[in-house]
Order: sequence, then structure tokens, then C-alpha cells
Amino acid sequence: MSSKLDLLKSKQAEALQGGGEKRIDSQHAKGKLTARERVKLLLDEGTFEEIGMLATHRSSNFGLEKQQFLGDGVITGYGKVHGRPVYVFSQDFTVFGGSLAEIHAKKIVRIMDLALQNGIPLIGLNDSGGARIQEGVVSLGGYADIFYRNTLASGVIPQISAIMGPCAGGAVYSPALTDFIYMVQASSFMFVTGPNVVKTVTHEEVTSEELGGASTHSEKSGVAHFSVENDLKCINDIKKLLSYLPQNCEEESPKYHYDPIDDEWREELNSIIPDNPNTPYDIKDVIRSVVDPGSFYEVQENYAQNIVCGFAFLQGKSIGIVANQPAFLAGVLDIDSSNKAGRFVRFCDSFNIPLLVLEDVPGFLPGTDQEWNGIISNGAKLLYAFCEATVPRITVITRKAYGGAYDVMNSKHIGADMNYAWPSAEIAVMGAKGAAEIIFKKEIDEAADPVAKHAEKEAEYAELFANPYNAAKHGFIDEVIEPGQTRQKLIRAFDMLKNKVAHLPKKKHGNIPL
Repeated sequence: MSSKLDLLKSKQAEALQGGGEKRIDSQHAKGKLTARERVKLLLDEGTFEEIGMLATHRSSNFGLEKQQFLGDGVITGYGKVHGRPVYVFSQDFTVFGGSLAEIHAKKIVRIMDLALQNGIPLIGLNDSGGARIQEGVVSLGGYADIFYRNTLASGVIPQISAIMGPCAGGAVYSPALTDFIYMVQASSFMFVTGPNVVKTVTHEEVTSEELGGASTHSEKSGVAHFSVENDLKCINDIKKLLSYLPQNCEEESPKYHYDPIDDEWREELNSIIPDNPNTPYDIKDVIRSVVDPGSFYEVQENYAQNIVCGFAFLQGKSIGIVANQPAFLAGVLDIDSSNKAGRFVRFCDSFNIPLLVLEDVPGFLPGTDQEWNGIISNGAKLLYAFCEATVPRITVITRKAYGGAYDVMNSKHIGADMNYAWPSAEIAVMGAKGAAEIIFKKEIDEAADPVAKHAEKEAEYAELFANPYNAAKHGFIDEVIEPGQTRQKLIRAFDMLKNKVAHLPKKKHGNIPL
């Protein structure tokens, strides 16, 4: 038995070495951690249980039989984060460049099946050169097996992807099917076709970083939800994100002990709205004043900045926040912001995370660029997401709520549970200036002083409609509140809604305007 134990230990030691010291040193020289170091940092100490440590490929093409590495370039298993179980796979770039082939894929598929069967989040740490060309079509089949399970798991368990090196070709579609994507600056990139192919086909000269780096996907494409400085920050941020999420769609959102250290009244909110309705302010100041101190975690911070999405705690209970940002493009809704917010709303609804909407929206962004690129169908995605959501939903209108954007931003008419407005709210078909130009055009044109007449009619319209009281009269607003009361009102309303039960009509699934 002693010799057999020695053999086992030698194989385990071999597996722990990955591609060998030289390749590990090369990984470190690039500022990257190894696959095992990443898993160790992610999971609570001593909780990792590896699955498939001794697996190897079985290909003999192109001399592969002479290159056998235990684990076949990916570490898979389970452990705990903050005491709660997770499944994880971590691709090892020191072994065949982390390339995916038959056994590599089977190991990932194995833990995906376990994660789905047991209702436990799945975390993928991607660092791969792509498909292992030597194994041919079985590599492509392995990708498709993974994509299929990503889709089955969608909305059932949280799926988080970290891009911590290259991720190209077919490899990009698994992360794209997951809920959140992290990218590491300067060391990770994603693209369907690389710079060389781009140059050949379109004659464009572009670097990997420009084509698909962390800044590109977090600012321009919106593919990445988070861009972080290094591997360590990436791992720590994943752990932070998990603290807001339930284990699966059957669980409620997390709740932590919260001992209020200050009064629920927020005096600073009473003076946050400028006197001039066209003067911007930062909606994040409102968010931070309303939620538990230091708890706001923004998603896609650098993309479509005219809308703000993120998680926070309200008296220790996880909530999702969607807020128009008047400090960027006046907070208008456009194609990118509609897609960003719509996907976030659907995620929160999938995992029973209540939604808070802070509204200050002057409408949809006009222009040929928006119309020709489909603002109608893209704006409808956000509308669809809110209409379909059955979690507790509360809206606070801080200032503008104009036109169709008022309807879309979680209005009473599309199923919001509670709708509050500040006294500064302006709920109307359009702004007073534009409305006066249309309604009173003839009177203004015929007036001796058109400018004065326009100002008079603008004030007349504003008095009638540019306030929250007409909407409150019709029951579209449940209560007009002092801004300083907002946190207190939200705490009580979400507590009142905690046992909400709502069911959608029986169907296979809806047909969201993709």
C-alpha cells in the first residue's frame, strides 16, 4: 500500500505543477496569477475540493500523445465563498495555452451539471488560447456542450465569468451567455476574430487591446460589466458581487444583520435638486444617501452612463437599483442604456432581488442614429423587462418623467407596486417649453411680444402639469414625499412587499424584442 500511496502523491504533485515552473514563471512575468492561485484566492481557506485532477487528453494526433499534463489545462471543483458553496473552473494557460479540447470541456461540463442540479452559483475563470486545433471538431463540440448548459442554467443559478487572459473565437460565447463578465485591464481580451483576421478581411490595423481589451468592452461595446486593475482585484470583486446574490432562483435575495447607526431621515436630499430644472445633478448622490452606507456596487459603470445600475443593501437586504443619470446626456433613454438596464432588470427578477427605480428622464434620445439603429425595439426591451418582472418594484420620481419614458421607467401602469414622487417631480407628456410651443403656437405667433407670451404660456402649462399632483390625483403616484423621507419610505414599503406573490400568464416563454 505504501508504494501505491507514493504513486498517488507523485501524481498529485505533478498535477499541481501545471505546465511546469518555467511556464508558471512566464505567467507571473505577465502580471497574471496561475489557475490554482486564482482558485485559492477565490475560495474560503481549506474548502476547495477538486474534481478531475488526474484527467488527461486521449488524442494521438500531431504528437499529442507525447504531451500529457494531468488536469488537461483546466482546474475544476467546488468550495465556499463567504461560507456559501460555489462551483468553479479555472483554465490553466501554462498547459497547452489553456486550450479547450474533449477532456478539458468534459471537466467543465461536469461541474456545470453539478451546479445546475444542486442550485449553486458557477464561476468561470477564463484564460485560454481557444480551441485545441490538434483535436479538431471535438474541440468545437466541447464548446457547444458548454454553451448549451450556460443556456439551461440561465435564470436558475448565477453564472459569473472572469476573463483573465485571452478569450477568442468560439470561446467568447460562453461568457456572453453568463450573467456578469469581469475583465482584467492590460492582460485580458475578447473578440470573435483577432487582429490578423481583421487586417486580412477589412484591412484595418488594430491591436488586441483596441479590438477587445477591458476598456473597449467596458466602455464601448458593453460586453464586460466590470473592468478591474489586476487578478487580485478581479477575484475580490467577484466575492463582493456574490454577497448580493442568492444561490439560485428558488432562494430570496440575501439579508444581513444591519444595526442602524443614524436616523433614517436624510436632510441632504431636500436640497439636492437644483432650482433650474435643466441643471444636472449626480443621481449617485441620491443612491448613496438612500442605501446602507458604502453598500452600492455599480454594474457597467463606464457604459451607457446616462443610466445607473447596481446592487445595494437597504437595512441589510439586497436590492437592485436602476436610475436615470441627469449628469450624463440629461438622463435620456437611448439604445445602449435601454439594453443595459433591461438586462439588469431581468437578472434581478430572475433571482428575486427587489427593484428600486430612481427616475429623472426627459424622454428618449432623438435623431437618425437612434431611429436607424432601432431605438424602438431596443427601448421596448427595457419596457418588456419591467412589465415581466414580478419582484417587488418601487419607483421614486425625483424630477422629470416625460412622455413614453415615464411609462417605461417602472410606472404604475406597467406593474410597479409603489410609486413615490418628490415635490420637484414633473410628470407630463413633455417639458413645459415644448408643450407651450405646440399648444399655444397661434397665440404666441400673433402676440405683440412673442417671447413674453411664450414665457406666460410655459408657466401656465407648468402650473397645470409640470408637478406630481395631477398624477397623484389620478392614483398614478401613491404619495408625494419629502426627499429626506425617501430612505424611511423605501424601508417600510419593501418590508410591506416582502411576501408579494405575482404570476405571469401560462406560457412557454415570451418573445422579447431582441
